[in-house]
Amino acid sequence: MKYQNPIISGFYPDPSICRVGEDFYLVTSSFEYFPGVPIFHSTDLVNWKQLGHCLTTTKQLPLIETPSSCGIYAPTIRYHEGVFYVVTTNVLDGGNFFVTATDPAGPWSDPIWFKDSYGIDPSFFFDEDGTCYLTGTGGHGEEPGIYQVEIDVKTGAYLSDRKCLTVGTGGAFPEGPHLYRIGEYYYLLMSEGGTEYGHMLTVFRSKTPYGPFEGYEKNPILTHRSKDHPIQATGHADFVQRSDGSWWAVFLAIRPIGYPRKYHLGRETFLAPVSWTEDGWPVVGNDGMVDEVIESEWLINEQHKEWKERDNFDQATLNLKWIYRRNPIEEHYSLNTKEGYLSLTGSSVTLNDTAAHTFIGRRQEHFDCKVSTSLRFEPKESEEAGLTVFANEHFHYEIGLRSVNGKTEAFFRKTVGSLTLIEKRLDYEEDRIELCITADSQWYHFEIVSPSGEVTELGKGECGLLATEVAGGFTGNVFGLYATANGKKTANQARFNWFDYKRFGKV
Repeated sequence: MKYQNPIISGFYPDPSICRVGEDFYLVTSSFEYFPGVPIFHSTDLVNWKQLGHCLTTTKQLPLIETPSSCGIYAPTIRYHEGVFYVVTTNVLDGGNFFVTATDPAGPWSDPIWFKDSYGIDPSFFFDEDGTCYLTGTGGHGEEPGIYQVEIDVKTGAYLSDRKCLTVGTGGAFPEGPHLYRIGEYYYLLMSEGGTEYGHMLTVFRSKTPYGPFEGYEKNPILTHRSKDHPIQATGHADFVQRSDGSWWAVFLAIRPIGYPRKYHLGRETFLAPVSWTEDGWPVVGNDGMVDEVIESEWLINEQHKEWKERDNFDQATLNLKWIYRRNPIEEHYSLNTKEGYLSLTGSSVTLNDTAAHTFIGRRQEHFDCKVSTSLRFEPKESEEAGLTVFANEHFHYEIGLRSVNGKTEAFFRKTVGSLTLIEKRLDYEEDRIELCITADSQWYHFEIVSPSGEVTELGKGECGLLATEVAGGFTGNVFGLYATANGKKTANQARFNWFDYKRFGKV
């Protein structure tokens, strides 16, 4: 049976996985987006369905004025004695904490904070005697490396002194650790080289949970560094064992396009088989490399890719793919399920501000795709609403309707760093408009459709100018619906009747 990587496409980085019986559960990072930490379920490791989010309240996830690419980093999910644990980091508001649930779909508990919070990338390991080890990176001036401490999972209190397990093989930024007990050894999995093109996965083992840990002589066990390969930046992995005895790794990677290489979908979740050497060391994929299409005798279900093509906004709650930037101001969003509208009310905050935009989006999951929406809006002076492809506050493109000098106009705007350009504008007398963005691997194409069906192209923008190598950060691009009063306190409602997402070609 063949499957195609990535198994979860688009901005879903830092995957962590656990198995309960025949069920697998996976979480990823979410950074400044809310709700936080999406959680997925699968029975075959290749087909995943989102169950919800682990952080759904402001108490769990305060993101009031969180800068882009801050917020939630690298969660780990574990299961122990009937309870699911997700431990993670809010990098600018409180540090490391964990939440618990008996049902992975939620509700999840209020945060349990560690009294002393060090570093990032925390991970839990429950030993056979019930001891819970918290493993993570250094912090508070400590030497870069992987550190560990025993904790009380009821209170988060430390039960031992923190100890450094290893500083790695010498690569930059030792991070993303996970501890496992397999056979007679404790295995420590970690990443080095930074979550970019030098990313790599290394492994160490010991007869005791605190070491000394010896490194595998053939480290790294996964890396595509310095290789001409369509998949790059492989690392930040988590291991899981199927009930048939086979071992697998979920990990993040990127798919850069063009030359010089740039990636704009973000860091995605990939899957690879894990084999073991005769003397008990793990090797990921084909001697440490992974292809886009992998054939495995262990997988029995055919892979399929599902997503909701049309959202008519006629349900009591929004689809789980929708996310806000930071904690939403609830009165700025409303669902009229009877009429099938999502209404957005703009505020003084614009897409360029580090604050809670009136914005709701979904990740771009494919290079070749088209998103479109139907907007009904009568803007007053300075008001606007529309459809955006968004990397961060300084890098985004949008089309929409706005009011300028008492007239309504349709417009296409680019914001790239400190440069902002209205590339095209035209007078528009209707209060309804269809907004469309069609993407391929190199370009975003923007057009509008009038109520009479007249199609007008407004322009195009390079995908590469919204890529991480240009825009910076740790996230991928998001298609969003937005409204703003551009400095005024209130605005008319912008009513979105539906939203379409269509994929073309391969994943």
